[in-house]
Amino acid sequence: MQNNPAWIPGVGEMSGRNVIGEVTESLQAFIKGSWERYTGEERPPTISEDLTYESMDRNEQVVFVYMYRLAANTNLQNQKRWRQAPIYLQGSSEEEGAYLHRPPVLIDLFYLVTAHAKFRSEAERLLGWLMLALNEATHLIYRPRKFLLPNGQSIDSLGRPYDPNVPLDEDNLVVEKISLALTDDLTVGDAVNFFSLHEAPYRPFLTYRARLALDGPLIHSSKGTTVRLGRLQQNDSSQRSQSQQNVRPNGRPVRVGRASQKSRPIIGPEPHSISKLEE
Repeated sequence: MQNNPAWIPGVGEMSGRNVIGEVTESLQAFIKGSWERYTGEERPPTISEDLTYESMDRNEQVVFVYMYRLAANTNLQNQKRWRQAPIYLQGSSEEEGAYLHRPPVLIDLFYLVTAHAKFRSEAERLLGWLMLALNEATHLIYRPRKFLLPNGQSIDSLGRPYDPNVPLDEDNLVVEKISLALTDDLTVGDAVNFFSLHEAPYRPFLTYRARLALDGPLIHSSKGTTVRLGRLQQNDSSQRSQSQQNVRPNGRPVRVGRASQKSRPIIGPEPHSISKLEE
């Protein structure tokens, strides 16, 4: 794979191309680490992504972690405009200027988590333990945000070679945090169809949502970008037209008094010798 695609010169690879797979691996690693931390047992349950997995050992406990859906985060959306990436470089002339990128793609990953054991009661206890253990997962990934330069070098927001173990309290260091939350995303009917599709037996399940942002490629701009805005001037209400004066700043019309009798159109035939009744 070439570092500089031919369709846009000076463009690097996608910075967030591996994040989805890293989230799944982090979820599995968190379950294994929590088992050793909270139970003291060295042998954690087997973790499988294949819902049809059947162990040869009847006493083996199995945790199934399956990503079944990926969806855009409709609550947080950005326009697809180029903007300056949060990278602070100081050094050679090649690094001077600015790097541009499009806003990150904000997505949600949905995972189905279930368990299997020799007896149904053991599987239920294991499922309860999973719920409590994953409740401690305030974040699956918490590390410096990685950027890939057009030359293929991996850096953080301070321009240093990427190291996920650096202290996170430094100024101007952009941090990547991927959260995990329990959610009610599948109905029982949906789950039955889901297990039937994989020809797997139905098991009680949990659904979790991981929220993350995917960064695209970077483009180097030697001079950066400049945006000029005109000075704001106070509008003179006397110079506004009648139609503009009857409209609020948000576009809604202003309620005005009733029009005079002369401006109101006369409907019907001309009146003859008609006067009001006096009380």
